[in-house]
Amino acid sequence: MPIKTDLGNPEGIEEPNLSRFIPLRELILDVAANLPQVGPLEESLKWGEPSYTPQRKNTGSSVRIAPRKDGRVALHFICHTGLIEEFRELYPHLNFEGKRGIIIDPAKPLPTDELRHCIAKALTYFLKIKLAARFHAASAVVI
Repeated sequence: MPIKTDLGNPEGIEEPNLSRFIPLRELILDVAANLPQVGPLEESLKWGEPSYTPQRKNTGSSVRIAPRKDGRVALHFICHTGLIEEFRELYPHLNFEGKRGIIIDPAKPLPTDELRHCIAKALTYFLKIKLAARFHAASAVVI
């Protein structure tokens, strides 16, 4: 999958966070590669954190990998999307941080299936909204 910037190892990401950064980055890129409607991602730094956003406008919201001082890593999502509330309902066994993050503990196995689903929902967030708006508009038509 083409990406605009190869961040490799962004400054400040050290062990034990680096051991989670690489698999999370690979997971995000793999999810996007398997969603043709998402297209290529832009990889950049936002607030010093690796960020992955669909290059196509109005496709999805960004996913950031946020190293934490305690050795854990968080996947951050845009807080006003309501995605974390949805993820809490779907996956109550995951560890959440407020309205924006899923905390990944490097001492535990990576919950790949759950994260794959959460990442896909974020990367297609605006497509879901557009589809819901079209459905709502179509159902409002009286024949």
